[in-house]
Amino acid sequence: MRRLLDALYDSTAALAALCMVLLLVAVLLSIAGRQFNFHISGIDAYAGYLMAGAGFLALAHTLKRGEHIRVTLVLTYLRGPWRRGLELFALGLGALLALLFAWYSVRLAWQSHVFNDISTANDATPLWLPQIGMAVGAVILAVACLDELVLEARGERAQPEAGEALRNE
Repeated sequence: MRRLLDALYDSTAALAALCMVLLLVAVLLSIAGRQFNFHISGIDAYAGYLMAGAGFLALAHTLKRGEHIRVTLVLTYLRGPWRRGLELFALGLGALLALLFAWYSVRLAWQSHVFNDISTANDATPLWLPQIGMAVGAVILAVACLDELVLEARGERAQPEAGEALRNE
């Protein structure tokens, strides 16, 4: 199960990286279009969709690698069951919020599909297409939060080392 979850997190990170490369291509095409007098309709909107997709698809991978910003001011002074309790509380609350975020993201994409909602920009893209990236990223983030919560409850969660924590706080 661990290998499957890690592969899931890595695959969404790879999709986020692909979105970043495609975003670069879209920006370069936009710049080239201004220089050589051609226009690709909706390229700015597509760049925005790709940027959002990259951000959301990378959330779970970032969480699992300990790269999310954490406020550890109180945690540094707690030891034993108090620290563990606060970690469980924070992870439980984070998992709950991630589940709500995932639910409403999937719901938004579904409603956009049902109501045939399209972009108001000149690309007229059905909005459910770019919203899929947000919904998938939110769902995988919720899985990663639940994964972290279960690992902490079982006492198997890896804690960042002292030097490691300094680079993301």
